[in-house]
Amino acid sequence: MGKSDNKIVELSNYRPTDFVLERVDLTFELDPTNTKVDARLIFHRREGTEAKSPLVLDGDELALSGLLLDQNEVPASQFEATPQSLTIRDLPESAPFEITVTTFINPEANTQLMGLYRTNGVYCTQCEAEGFRRITYFPDRPDVLAPYTITIIADKAANPLLLSNGNFLGGGNYDEGRHFAAWFDPHPKPSYLFALVAGDLGVIEDTFETMSGNEVALKIYVEHGKEPRAAYAMDALKRSMKWDEERFGREYDLNIFQIVAVSDFNMGAMENKGLNVFNDKYVLADPETATDQDYANIEAIIAHEYFHNWTGNRITCRDWFQLCLKEGLTVYRDHEFSADMRSRAVKRIAEVRHLKSEQFPEDAGPLAHPVRPTKYREINNFYTTTVYEKGSEVTRMIATLLGQEGFKKGMDLYFERHDGDAATVEDFVKCFEDANSRDLKQFSLWYHQAGTPLVTASGAYDPAASTFTLSLEQMIPATPGQPKKEPMHIPVSYALILDNGSVVTPNAVAGGEVTGDVLHLTKRKQTFVFSGISSRPVLSLNRSFSAPINLHFDQSTEDLVHIARHDGDLFSRWQALNDLILPILMQAARDARDGNQIACEPAVISAIVETAANEALEPAFRAQVLALPSEADIARELGSNNDPDAIHAGRTAILSAIADAGRDVFQQLSDDMQIEGGFTPDASSAGRRALRNSALGYLTYAEQSPARAAEAFASADNMTDLLQALTVLEHRFPETDEADAALGAFVTRFDGNALVLDKWFAVQATIPGSGTLDRVKALMADRHFAPNNPNRVRALVGSFAFSNPTGFNRADGEGYRFLAEQILAIDPKNPQLAARILTSMRSWRLLEPMRADHARSALMTIERSATLSTDVRDIVERILKG
Repeated sequence: MGKSDNKIVELSNYRPTDFVLERVDLTFELDPTNTKVDARLIFHRREGTEAKSPLVLDGDELALSGLLLDQNEVPASQFEATPQSLTIRDLPESAPFEITVTTFINPEANTQLMGLYRTNGVYCTQCEAEGFRRITYFPDRPDVLAPYTITIIADKAANPLLLSNGNFLGGGNYDEGRHFAAWFDPHPKPSYLFALVAGDLGVIEDTFETMSGNEVALKIYVEHGKEPRAAYAMDALKRSMKWDEERFGREYDLNIFQIVAVSDFNMGAMENKGLNVFNDKYVLADPETATDQDYANIEAIIAHEYFHNWTGNRITCRDWFQLCLKEGLTVYRDHEFSADMRSRAVKRIAEVRHLKSEQFPEDAGPLAHPVRPTKYREINNFYTTTVYEKGSEVTRMIATLLGQEGFKKGMDLYFERHDGDAATVEDFVKCFEDANSRDLKQFSLWYHQAGTPLVTASGAYDPAASTFTLSLEQMIPATPGQPKKEPMHIPVSYALILDNGSVVTPNAVAGGEVTGDVLHLTKRKQTFVFSGISSRPVLSLNRSFSAPINLHFDQSTEDLVHIARHDGDLFSRWQALNDLILPILMQAARDARDGNQIACEPAVISAIVETAANEALEPAFRAQVLALPSEADIARELGSNNDPDAIHAGRTAILSAIADAGRDVFQQLSDDMQIEGGFTPDASSAGRRALRNSALGYLTYAEQSPARAAEAFASADNMTDLLQALTVLEHRFPETDEADAALGAFVTRFDGNALVLDKWFAVQATIPGSGTLDRVKALMADRHFAPNNPNRVRALVGSFAFSNPTGFNRADGEGYRFLAEQILAIDPKNPQLAARILTSMRSWRLLEPMRADHARSALMTIERSATLSTDVRDIVERILKG
C-alpha cells in the first residue's frame, strides 16, 4: 500500500501489515535546515504471517542516519535503505521488538508543504495522506494505529510554543538556549493524524464543559496581533462541540483542543487529533476584512474538522479507498450543523449549487470515479468533490431511506461497534442494515458506480379514475472503467400540489415502495399510480434534492411557476425557478453564437421578480433566486461545442432583461435591505446584505453606469459590501475611472493583509474578457504576489483558470498555454497545488473544436515534460485519455 511513482494501487490487493505497531515514541530536535528525528517503534509479528517476512517501512526523499534493533546497531547486511523505503530482515519471530530510526530533514526547503515544513518562522506538519513518510521511515498507512508520545526540543527564543497531539505531559529547559515539551495521545491513531507545531504565536483561550462535566481547554493560535480576528472561530468551535453532543451524542475525549492557523497550507484544514492545523483564511475574520461567505466558511470548516474527532479519528479508514467514510460522512455532518445554525433551505440550495458546478462535471468527465474508488496512482488526486460532496449526498440518502430515528440507530451502532477501528464502507453500511433490519445491498451501488444518474419522468392524470400515473426511468452513463451500470436505489421525494396550493395526499400508491413522501426507484423503469386524486395535480419531484441526479421532466411554464409560488419546500421553489430560466439561458447562448436576437419569456421574468419582491420569503432565499445559473452551469447543460463568449453574451442579455423589468423592485430592495447599526455576521443580517448586493448588481445592468457601484464602494462599512461593489465595478465597468480608483483604494487600504489581497487578486483574475490574461501576467510580477504561497497562487492562477470562462478560454488558446506554463513551474515545488489547478481543464472536450484543439495542445505540452510529479502526470494523462 506504500507510495510509489507511477504504481497503480488497487483495492483488491489490500492485506494487513505483517507486523503490528504497538507504540510510537518520537523525539524531534528542531532546526530550520537540519531537524533530527528519532522514531522509536515497538512492533510484534502479526499472527499467521510468514515467519521470515521482512519489515518494510515507507519513506519519501529520506536518508537513513541511524538504525537500532532493541537498542543495538543493525548490521548493514540486515537492512536496505532507499529514499523511498527501509527494509529490515531477520526480526524476532514472537516477542515484541523495538526499532529506532534516525533521520535528518530540512523543513526550510520543504516547498511541497507535506511532512514537516517551516513557514514564516513556524514549524508545521501536514501528514494526510502520505506526508508522514517525509519525516521518518514508517508503516505510513491508515490501518496502522498506535498511541504516540512526542518530545519536541527546540530553541526557546525562536520557538516558545511546542505543540503536538493529545494531552500535555510537561516540559522545561533542556540545555543552553533550548527547551522541550512532551505530549501523549492515548487514543491509537494512524500516522496521517500526527501533528507538530512550533514557533512564536499569539493565542486566544476559552473552555468548554462537556455533557459529562469535563472541562476542556480550548486554544486557537494565530500570528501575533491577529488574536481578535480568531474570536468567531472560537465561537464556532464551542457551538460545534455542543451540537455534536446534542445531535450525535459525541463528547470530546481529551483535556485540551487546539487549533493553529498558518498562511502556507495546501488544504483548507486538517483534523489531527486534538491539534487541528488550519489555513488561516478559515480562522481569521472581522467585519473589515472578512465577507459573510468567509464567516460561513469558518463556521462550517471549524465544525467539519472538529466533527472528524469521531468520524475520522476515533473511527478512521482502513485504507485510502475508504476516504469517503470519513470525508463524505463528516461533510454531511457539517452541512447539517450549518443548516441548524443558518437557514436550512438556503444552505441546501448552496450545497446543490456547489455539487452541480463541481461534482457533476467531475462525474461526467475523464476524472470520474466512484465515491469509493477501486484504484489510484496518486491518492492526493482523490480528495475530490465526488468523495466529499457526493459522499455526503450518499449519507444524506441513507438518512432519507431510514428516517431520522433509523439513521440515528445506525450511527449509534457505528460509533459503538467501530470505535478505535480502521473501518470500511461495508462496515459502515452494515451498521445501518443491522440497526434497522434493512437490506442496503442495492443502495450500496452509490458507493461503487461512478456517474450521475439521469432520471426521466412523465406524468398523466386520469380524471375518470381519479388517479395520477408517474413513470420513472433511470440511466447511469458510462464512465472511465465502468461502461455498464446496474440500476440504483434512488429515493425521490415528491409532492402533489393542487390549484389552490395545497398538497394532496393520495389514498394509496401502487407500483413500488413508498415511505412517507419518498418514492423508491429501484428498477430501470417503474410506474407509480396515485389514487384518490380529485383534480389534476402539479407534481414536484426530487424535493430538497433527495438524490443527486439529473432529472429530465418536461413541465410547462405554468406548472413550474405554480411550484415556485406554492411548494412548501423552499428548495423546490428555487429549483422550479432555476428550471424556468436555465433553458432560456441556454437558448440565449445559442442565439448569441448564431447572431440571433435574444429574448426572455415575460412570464419567467415576472416569476423571478415577483419572488425577489416577496417579503414573506427570507432575504437570503431571494438572493439565491436572483443568482441565476452561472456560465459554467449553462456550459454543463449545453453539453458540447461550447463557445464561452456566446454563453457570456447570452447570460448578460438575460440579466439585463430581468434588470429592466424589475428595476423598481431592485431599487426598493436596495433601500429596504439597508442595515442600521454595526456589522454582525448572523445569518439574518448576511441574508439582507446578500439581497441588497444582488439588487445592486441588477441596478447596474439597468442603469449601465458605474456611479451606483462607486457610491456603494465609498460608503461600505464592511468587507461584504466593499468587495461586492469592487467586483461590480471591475467586472461590469473595467478600466473606467471609477473602477481604477476603487481598485487602487482597496490595495492601499489592505496592503499588509494577505487574505484580503487574495480577494484583490481574485477579483481581477475573474474580469470577463480576453484582455484579462495580460492583467494576470502583470499581476504575477506585482510585489504583492507570492509564488510559493498556495492561497496566493489559487487566488490568481486558480481563479483565472476555474472562474473566468471567457478570459481563460480565449479563442486563440493563450489562456491554456499560460496555464501549462504555470503548471510546469509550480509542479517541482508543490505537486499537489499544480495537480489541483490542472483539474480546471477536465471539461476541455466540451469546447467548440478550435478551442478544444488549443486545449489539447496545452495538455500535451504538460504531458511531454520528462520531470512531472506523479500527481500532475496522473491528472494530465487521465484528462487526455478520457
